Amino acid sequence: MTIREILKMGDLRLLRQAKPVTKFGTPELQKLIEDMFETMADADGAGLAAPQIGVDLQVVIFGFEKNERYPDAEAIPRTILINPVLKVIGDEVEEAWEGCLSVPGMRGMVPRWAKIRYEGFDQHGNPISREATGFHSRVVQHECDHLGGVLYPMRMSDLRRFGYIDALVPGREFISRDD
Repeated sequence: MTIREILKMGDLRLLRQAKPVTKFGTPELQKLIEDMFETMADADGAGLAAPQIGVDLQVVIFGFEKNERYPDAEAIPRTILINPVLKVIGDEVEEAWEGCLSVPGMRGMVPRWAKIRYEGFDQHGNPISREATGFHSRVVQHECDHLGGVLYPMRMSDLRRFGYIDALVPGREFISRDD
């Protein structure tokens, strides 16, 4: 496994549309997924999308038991989600602080759908279909946004609630760690 460089906001590769995966179960896909998990763990992330490491494929990973950057967040099952499709359930929107490994040192208050169903495939082409709420729903939406070239500041409704972690809420643990 290899820790890959995470692209930062401003790199035009983050704005591209990712392509669907057409071949499952390949050694190349498995290597990509292993590298993504290694990279996410090294950065203490909650999720990672292939475009964040410069790979234009519709592959996202997410999940953790505990995460120091989000100590109050519930555990999320370790998931490989390929060619995802998100479906909104209901009309409730929740705002919460969000960070991104591609936007290090910053946080913003981002509105997201409260409940979703996500569908797609694992690395072997087996279908996945789950409902998610809370932080789980937020992480999935955030990572899938990367596949369409969207970074969380683009989703924000009030840029006065966007800034450097140490200036936004000094002393708050959930917001004090760098991305």
